[in-house]
Amino acid sequence: MAGAAAGTVVLAACGSSGSDSSQGSTGGSPAAAPAGTTVGTLSDVTVGKCKSVKVNGQDAILARPSETTAACFSAICTHQGCTVQPDGAQLKCPCHGSVFNALTGAVEHGPAETPLHSIPVKVDGQNVLTA
Repeated sequence: MAGAAAGTVVLAACGSSGSDSSQGSTGGSPAAAPAGTTVGTLSDVTVGKCKSVKVNGQDAILARPSETTAACFSAICTHQGCTVQPDGAQLKCPCHGSVFNALTGAVEHGPAETPLHSIPVKVDGQNVLTA
C-alpha cells in the first residue's frame, strides 16, 4: 500500500442506503473484488462521513476520513451476518445490538468480538478503487 492516504477509508456519520437487515453468512468476510474495481469517488462521500455501497455485489461501507483518504469495510456484522446500518459515528447491527466504530470498523459493543472485515482500497485521483 502506498501509505495511509492511498486507501484507508473511514466510517463516520453516514446515510443509509435502505438495504435490509437480513442475515447472511456468519463471519461477514467479503468476496474478493478484482483489483481496480471502482467502489465510488471521493465526491460521493463527505469528509468524515460514510455511505453504503456494493463491492463485488456485497454490502459494504465506504468512508472518507480526510480530503484525500478513503476506507472500506464489509457491512456484514461479524457476529451472525446481519447488515450493519450507519448511525452517526457508529455502525449498528439491528439484529443483536453490536456496535462498530464507523471510522475503523472496530467493535465498540458486542456481542460481536471481531471487527468488520476491511476491504483494501486506494485513491486514484478522485476514484476509490479496490486494491
